[in-house]
Amino acid sequence: MRFFYKLMIILAMAGFVPLSAQAPVNPDSGGDSHSQPGKSSAPPSETVVLDTADVTAWLDGFMPYALERGQIAGGAVVVVHNGQPIVEKGYGYADFATKKPVDGKTTMFRPGSISKLFTWTAVMQQVEAGKLDLDKDVNAYLDFKIPPYDGKPITLRNIMTHSAGFEESIRHLISNDPKAVMELGKYSREALPERVFAPGTTPAYSNYATALAGHIVERVSGMSFDDYVDQRIFAPLGMAHSTFRQPLPAKFKPFMSSGYKSLAAPAQPFEIVIPAPAGSLSASSADMGKFMMAHLADGGKLLSPETARMMHNYQAPNIGPLNSMALGFYEQWINGRRAISHGGDTGLFHSDLWLFPKENIGLYITMNSGGKEGASHAVRTALIQKFANRYLPDNRQFTPIDEATARKHAEIMAGTYVMSRGSFTNFMSLFGLLSTTKVLVGPDGKIMIPSLDGMSAGIREWVEVEPFIWRDTTTGERLAAEVKDGRVVRFSIDSFSPFTVLEPAPAATNAAWLTPALLAALAIVLLAALAWPTRALVRRSYKAEFALTDRSLLAYRLSRVCAWLVLAAVAGWVGLVAAFSADIGSIGGPLDWLINLLRVITPVASIGLLATSIWHLVLSVQNRRRWTMKLGAALMIFAGLVLTWVTFQFHLYGFNMVY
Repeated sequence: MRFFYKLMIILAMAGFVPLSAQAPVNPDSGGDSHSQPGKSSAPPSETVVLDTADVTAWLDGFMPYALERGQIAGGAVVVVHNGQPIVEKGYGYADFATKKPVDGKTTMFRPGSISKLFTWTAVMQQVEAGKLDLDKDVNAYLDFKIPPYDGKPITLRNIMTHSAGFEESIRHLISNDPKAVMELGKYSREALPERVFAPGTTPAYSNYATALAGHIVERVSGMSFDDYVDQRIFAPLGMAHSTFRQPLPAKFKPFMSSGYKSLAAPAQPFEIVIPAPAGSLSASSADMGKFMMAHLADGGKLLSPETARMMHNYQAPNIGPLNSMALGFYEQWINGRRAISHGGDTGLFHSDLWLFPKENIGLYITMNSGGKEGASHAVRTALIQKFANRYLPDNRQFTPIDEATARKHAEIMAGTYVMSRGSFTNFMSLFGLLSTTKVLVGPDGKIMIPSLDGMSAGIREWVEVEPFIWRDTTTGERLAAEVKDGRVVRFSIDSFSPFTVLEPAPAATNAAWLTPALLAALAIVLLAALAWPTRALVRRSYKAEFALTDRSLLAYRLSRVCAWLVLAAVAGWVGLVAAFSADIGSIGGPLDWLINLLRVITPVASIGLLATSIWHLVLSVQNRRRWTMKLGAALMIFAGLVLTWVTFQFHLYGFNMVY
């Protein structure tokens, strides 16, 4: 499970929910007219003036303690207001071994998926220039073809709202090897994932789609993506300590913070983000402040006011009143105020960026290690919430609906759900069994979602305030479900609704029955495999003859050989997960041989177990063997059926290397 959590963080260059949300966690998601009245977690009675002295004093009281408590090496915070930086301050260490402090102006961090905002800005610049159309088939801008889905092409609007319909892809994602850098055109062709949703219908976060957008910018501008960002974004804003280039150019190395898995571990190598437009940015906090001020100034030197407002104010269709996607930004409501935001995580760095356009306020936090038990996530969450409660307070209240209706709706919600962001057509879909979300009915008739408790300080209490709209009583975060014909079609929560929804698990792969069935099957196989040599040793010790002969003996032995082969395949898959956990860079090449070997062994083992067990049972019936032998053969058939089902349902076969 530890690997799964890590993997989900890496997947986004910013994580996934409910484990580590790529979206800046929405601690207090109230809304305006389109949302329900909310309850702030602990708002002050009056607004504190946002100025350098107060923000600095407040941050000095929060950040050092948070970093020390979370065992995080260092971080930086930038606050901008009305076109001016209020605070640009570093905390802790850029290099823990040498105790080099973080410089808030020049120390460079890796903001992960916040990099996407630069890619989206580049796209909008080209829209403004008339070279790109948000609603045109992207094939018009490519030298290869992306086939339609249900007759519908992909558009840049789909891409910028994470509704292009691509499944998750991690093979070409992140590496420690500088040789992993891949030209965007090559990446776009080789890493093309399957499409699993019709465009414009289902939010499903995609790093690949962002990289594709970066490649499109290259093609219509006639410049490499790196050159484009240097000349069209960094230069106009004076961002002198920023680059998308990988490996890190020599001139920036003195300014680059080290990255850490934990304070107990040494500094790690510079990470290579292969879909570079999705997450390869290295930038100082002060430079990120300049970027925030440009967007808060209706595009500043980057975009016209009309284009900036188009980008910021767009609201993609979503579930009820929940937060949606703007064009590239996440919409986030906090304390009744609309923000646009983005989060970002690499394996080592963890960041959030929030803009409040109406209030002309920007907030950016970045850290160079995940900390103890993922503490960086909690630090970001707390900083945003406390900042909003201090400088943008809210005192609204909400009223629950009647208890009988709430219980009825909770019962409708109960079930097992899967995320729209995930792998569905390759072997990585097996991880879906680890990431299902269960909605339960509590003893008080309210919904309970244990997997979402990790986003809070404790058990979250969801109170229904309108039909199929719930609020977390502590944070005010909303959960909403889309219901048709008395059944939940999908649901989401504010913190990740812009890019992910949860849908009822398909019956064929529902973990509610499949997980216990799989565990039972593996237990049967393990006992059968161990019993084979054990019984042989016992017979030898007592000089007893085995009752089976000829074909019956062959069938028995072959079924046990297949049982051991199943165990070998399981051990291989576990070893693969362990290798990925130890080094995320091993995904995408170094272990492809093992993946291919396992995708040969697994179907041979599962189908072989089923076939030989059926043969063994038939011969046992024909030869009128003891009931115990028939029962054993029947149990092995059950195990073979389950394992064969898993093999084909989760694509544990074949040689396709797009995953």
